[in-house]
Amino acid sequence: MKRTLWLLAGTVVLAGFFTACEQDNAVSSDNLVSRDVVERIQEMGFSTENIEKIDEGYLVEGDIVLTQADLDDHADHVTLRIAETEQYRTANLVTGLPRVITFSMDANLRSTNGYQAALNEVVNRYNAENLGLTFVDNGATSGGNIHFKKQGGNFLASAGFPSGGNPYPLVKLNSNAIGSGNTSTFINYCATSMAHEAGHCIGFRPTDYMNRAYSCGGSAYNEGAAGVGAIHIPGTPTGPDAASWMLACIGSGQNRPFNANDKTALGYLY
Repeated sequence: MKRTLWLLAGTVVLAGFFTACEQDNAVSSDNLVSRDVVERIQEMGFSTENIEKIDEGYLVEGDIVLTQADLDDHADHVTLRIAETEQYRTANLVTGLPRVITFSMDANLRSTNGYQAALNEVVNRYNAENLGLTFVDNGATSGGNIHFKKQGGNFLASAGFPSGGNPYPLVKLNSNAIGSGNTSTFINYCATSMAHEAGHCIGFRPTDYMNRAYSCGGSAYNEGAAGVGAIHIPGTPTGPDAASWMLACIGSGQNRPFNANDKTALGYLY
C-alpha cells in the first residue's frame, strides 16, 4: 500500500495509500481561490489541481504551503535535476551556513508513542551527512526554527519553503492519520515522513514532481518546468531514483533513509 502526506474528501492519501505530496485533483469552484492566485501558482511551477485555502496561505500538491509572500515573490525559481525522476529545490534556500537548525515539537506529539524516537532519527539522518546545517532537537514544546505541530484536517502532513534565508517554521502532522507505535517499523516510517516535510522546510520539492505516477501509480502526469530552468547535479545517475526520501508516495510502514542521490543533492545544496 502507498500513503500520501495528505487526506482529501475523507479519503486517506500517507495510510493505505498516503503520498508525501498530493496527487492532483481538480480545484473546486467553492474553494475561494481566485484566478489570479491559480495563475500565479502555475507560473511558479506548482500543480494547480486541488489548491486549498488555509490559514497560512494555500496548500498545493497535498503537503506544500505557499504563503502570500511566496506568491508575491517574482524571483526566478531554479530547479535541481537528478536523473529522469528528478530532485527539485525552490529558489529559496536556508542561508548563513554553517548554521544550527533547532526542532521543537508539541507536547502531545512528544507523548505519543513513536514520535520522539522518530524526531531523534530525523536529527540523526540529517546530521550524519555533515552538512552546513546542523539539526538539534531543543527538547521543548515550542521555539524551534522548525516546529512539529499536531494538527487534524484534510491532510496528513504539510510544510512550506524557506523565506528570507530561514527555514519554513512549521510542520503540521495529523497523528490520527499517521498512527503511533513503538516498533522500529513505525518509528522509521514516521521519521521518513517527518524528514520529508523537513526537506520541504529547507527547500526541496518532491523527487518525482515531473511524473508522480512513478511512485504513486496511475497515469503519468508531467507538468513541465513552467519556464523554470533545470540544473543537473554532477555525479548523479541517468535512470529513475526508486528510493528517495522526497518521492511523492510511500508504502505503508516503509523506511526511506537518504539514498546516494539524496546525499548528493543535500551535499550540493548544503
